Order: sequence, then structure tokens, then C-alpha cells
Amino acid sequence: MGAGIFGLSVAWVCLGRGARVRVIDPDGIGAGASGGVLGALAPHTPDTWTDTKQLQFEGLIAAGAFWSGVDAASGHRSGYGRIGRLQPIADARGLALARTRAEQAKTLWRGLADWSVIPAGEAGDWAPRSATGWLIRDTLSARICPRRACTSLAAAIRAGGGEITRDGERQGRVIRATGYQGLQETTDRAGRPLGAGVKGQAALLRLDAQGVPQVFAGGLHVVPHADGTVAVG
Repeated sequence: MGAGIFGLSVAWVCLGRGARVRVIDPDGIGAGASGGVLGALAPHTPDTWTDTKQLQFEGLIAAGAFWSGVDAASGHRSGYGRIGRLQPIADARGLALARTRAEQAKTLWRGLADWSVIPAGEAGDWAPRSATGWLIRDTLSARICPRRACTSLAAAIRAGGGEITRDGERQGRVIRATGYQGLQETTDRAGRPLGAGVKGQAALLRLDAQGVPQVFAGGLHVVPHADGTVAVG
């Protein structure tokens, strides 16, 4: 249940493991948050490590092979790219913390990605303004085009014999990936708050900025896409 990026991804993996798959969503493919434009895939900081951070790290490392397989099966482009990220460092305390995290990343990220502190000048004209003159640069952050990714997943599922419909009979095991509405329904059934949707805002600008990393500054993500656009949100 749910034809957003999560439901479609689970369906694709289940199909690859030999399951018969039907995806049902009355609103169609990518009709909710997965129809957005931002597509920032950014890691947690490499410190105070938790199971959640480990799970996210493993997902980000596996993403390249995952989307390559989806796009090969579908003949579409998901817009995935591990382009890295720049973040300005505001003050001396933040600079010391960033350098500590750079050392911790060497162990926690197992040499599979890098978190480093660089002079802002090394990033060229694309560098965000930094009060200290230093930036965090990581090579784990990636981007995807949410709408294109849903299109690619849906085509791959259908090519593999799966079914995507707006209605249909629910058979066998059911996985619910129904967005914030489903979360609200679960909260109502449980009789206690289990979370809520958070509304985001984003703009899509026509600017060909391929070859540069995404930026996170001032609470905003700036994400260059492969189709000659940049998303800000």
C-alpha cells in the first residue's frame, strides 16, 4: 500500500527476491511527498554513533548500486548521483567540532566516504559564505530526482512482472507505506502520538550546475540536478 518512493523501493526488492508484488495507491505514483523536487540524501554527523546512524550510513553507501540496478531494469534515469556536500562553519567552536568529526569519520565511515574541513577557497565560486573561511566537505551526500526516481522504480517493477494499480484486492502480506496519512491513522489506532507530517517548501530553478556538490547553509539545501536544474528547499 503506497506508491511513493518507499513503497516502490520495498516492492522492487521483494520482486527481486521472488515475491509476487502488487502496489496499490488510489492517488497514483509519487502523489505525496515523493513528488517533491529537492532530493537531498544527506548523512548524519559522524559522532555519537547510534543504530539509526549506522542504518542510514549503510543505506547511503548501498544507494549507488541500488539505483543503478533500478535504472538498468527500467530504461529510465532516477537522477541519482553521489555529489557530496559543502557546509559553512560559523565560529571557532563549530570549527573545532568539525575537525573532531573529521577524525571520527575515518573510523565510523570505514574509509568508504570522507568528512573533511577545507578552506572555502578550495570550493571556488560555488562555495557558500563562511564566517570562519572554512567549510565542511563530505563525499557521502548524494542527490536524487524524487519524481524521476518514482518513474524509474515503477517501470522497473512492471518490467519485472509486478503490478501497480489505484485499487485492487489485498492478498498475502501487506506493507503500508502510506505517508503522513498512514502515520496519522496509526496514531489514531494507538491512541497516542506516534509522529506527524512535516510540510516542506522547495523551489526548482533552471540552472545547469552539474559537477558541483550540494550545499547546506542557513537551514537550506541547494541541490544541483543532472537535468540542468537546481532545487532549493
